Amino acid sequence: MNIRSITTLLDPGWPLDEGVLQKAGAFIAAARQAVQSAGYEVQTTRLASVPFPWLLPACDPVETLVFAQTLEKAARAQGYDYVSIGPALPEYAASYPLLPDIFAATENVFAAGVIATAAGGVSLPAVRACAEVMHRCARLSRDGFGNLYFAALANVPPGGPFLPAAYHRGGAPRFAIATEAADLAVAAFGAAATLAEARQNLIASIESHAQKLAAVAESLQAAHGIRFAGFDFTLAPFPQENRSIGAALERLGLPALGLHGSLAASAFLMETLDRARFPRAGFCGLMLPVLEDAVLAARAAQGTLTVTDLLLYSTVCGTGLDTVPLPGDTTQAQLAAILLDVAALSNRLNKPLTARLMPIPGKQAGDPLTFDFPYFADSRVMAVRAAALTGLLGGEESLL
Repeated sequence: MNIRSITTLLDPGWPLDEGVLQKAGAFIAAARQAVQSAGYEVQTTRLASVPFPWLLPACDPVETLVFAQTLEKAARAQGYDYVSIGPALPEYAASYPLLPDIFAATENVFAAGVIATAAGGVSLPAVRACAEVMHRCARLSRDGFGNLYFAALANVPPGGPFLPAAYHRGGAPRFAIATEAADLAVAAFGAAATLAEARQNLIASIESHAQKLAAVAESLQAAHGIRFAGFDFTLAPFPQENRSIGAALERLGLPALGLHGSLAASAFLMETLDRARFPRAGFCGLMLPVLEDAVLAARAAQGTLTVTDLLLYSTVCGTGLDTVPLPGDTTQAQLAAILLDVAALSNRLNKPLTARLMPIPGKQAGDPLTFDFPYFADSRVMAVRAAALTGLLGGEESLL
């Protein structure tokens, strides 16, 4: 198991509060060292802000871009690899169109857009605004990587450590730890003779790592006065089969992920995670990021795993649609239709879901994909079964 990220969540202020950032810098240096000394590789360090419209309510394009660039530079100087400026918000409609230009002018800035909340329901205008962001971001580079930095959020609370979803609720700084722990499930399920044993193997493994890391986190909290928010033990993968959540699910007995039985396997894994005891932050669920997982990418390439399947599994998993490669000519209206389903599912089931959709310029459904990027596996473009929504679903209302 590796640590995907140690994420500091804070309000940087605007103009930036140098004292807050310097304290965060001293903390992250100590945190990286402490976690590594405990025997874990720390892949990245990340800083997540409050939603940027709270700091810049006028949503002025020039000032917002300066804020993102200034925070990126300041965070890098304090030892952070990546920055989240938080989500665009429905009550600040002008915040969504700012994001593509921010991504184009920065290197390591992430952001999101809210499409649904428990209080406000599913916002049809926000769904279309996020679809527009994705459509524009797909053209920021030839590989479609612009959308790596953006996700639509449905009922995602603050305090999680995974980007692009991470943002701070405000108040005193906190930190949370995101794990890359799919290999724990591969080992736990592969060594089991029964489902009960598979469940207990994984619970024991997660709780053992959590107990060890919690002691480190508590010492950091005491030394630096930054509260530990918890672990996100979402079983994030890496594109190798022994670190694949798809491989773990297939070790339960699936011939191939995407065939019937996959929903049951996903529910079993999610229920197992729910039983594990540890301080929780973020999703703490089943993550199915197509391009980040060797087996998921292979099943998508074979046509066994579809976008519709992934949406179905979102009923029991924890994150939704992630790093899904789509045809380059996918329209803004088609993206909006997919996002609306994610948002409605999230609200109906009262669970956090995200969508990180990646139209790949110049590619059609079924075209092979090869990436010069260590965190992505080779795959094929997935087909889109969507058309523009019209009539009442094309309006300006919210669905409660």
